[in-house]
Amino acid sequence: MKIDVMLLNNDLSTMAEYVQAAETLGFDGLWTAETNHDPFFPLVVATEHSHQIQLGTAIAVTFPRAPGTLAQIGWDLAKYSKGRFILGLGSQVRAHNERRFGATWDKPVRQMRESIEAIRAIWHSYQTGERLQYEGEYFKLSLMTPFFNAGPIEYPNVPIYISAVNKLMLRLAGSHCNGVHLHAINTVRYLAEYAWPQIEAGMQKGGRSRSEFQAAAGVFVIPTDAQESAKIEAYVRQQISFYLSTPAYRIVTELHGWEEVGFRLSKMARRGEWQEMPTLISDEMMSEFVVSEKWSKLPGKLREKYGTLLDRVSYYLPYTLGEEDEGWRETVLGMKGLF
Repeated sequence: MKIDVMLLNNDLSTMAEYVQAAETLGFDGLWTAETNHDPFFPLVVATEHSHQIQLGTAIAVTFPRAPGTLAQIGWDLAKYSKGRFILGLGSQVRAHNERRFGATWDKPVRQMRESIEAIRAIWHSYQTGERLQYEGEYFKLSLMTPFFNAGPIEYPNVPIYISAVNKLMLRLAGSHCNGVHLHAINTVRYLAEYAWPQIEAGMQKGGRSRSEFQAAAGVFVIPTDAQESAKIEAYVRQQISFYLSTPAYRIVTELHGWEEVGFRLSKMARRGEWQEMPTLISDEMMSEFVVSEKWSKLPGKLREKYGTLLDRVSYYLPYTLGEEDEGWRETVLGMKGLF
């Protein structure tokens, strides 16, 4: 199991210092998210100031960007990073696509499948010089003149991960991708009884094997020996309550018989009762979603809980430069010692 660091806010001015610190601590990968900043720009800086750490997006929203744009960005980052780049894509939800990005939302699973296929068709044309030819419902690509062809690179097999929660997107991850980004709103039961059977069905359809695939997930942790462990616990409860109020994650509440809690949280969210929502997260729910232990013992608890269900984890806990460095160092070393 690899341990990664997730950036929910990407500040270009501190990225060089941040990635150097992450690499020194021993993190295997660094992921940038598309929240209030572009997810790709920071990775250019991160690539320039690092040597070994893998770098990727978790995630870049797909539909506001044409496949040609994503192909160019991914190819350039793969070349510049000497093969350390992972293109992580996600559909987001309809409201954000239409009302935040001004993008088209139609059939998200098919749109995502065609985006992946079109990107790979462009990369194939770059690498081989062969004619670009891709035709689907959404994209019809047939033009790649030498002037616009980025040309071959030493690391052409750029991994693509997609974010997935529900059946069809999980199957698409298995059939078309090198990995999946699973949300921190996951439980062992969800992973074992729902997510993996769907991924494996996709793998069978796509003729892919488990060894070709990585499952990456954020995990909620509470380091009990952190300076502000009580504050971290409050943050975790708030995040869980927020996500469980979202219909996209209803499959998890259904599996565990928490539907009523999910519906109540949705109503509270619509009323803006954000401060009251965490009170609905029971200790039972916390035990399913969260791993609590000392920094140094968190890796052992994660291995005990997840086993082979996850290949890479990132704590759903911000790493801040100069804060809790010893704790982070202990947990990274512990992870590498176990796995």
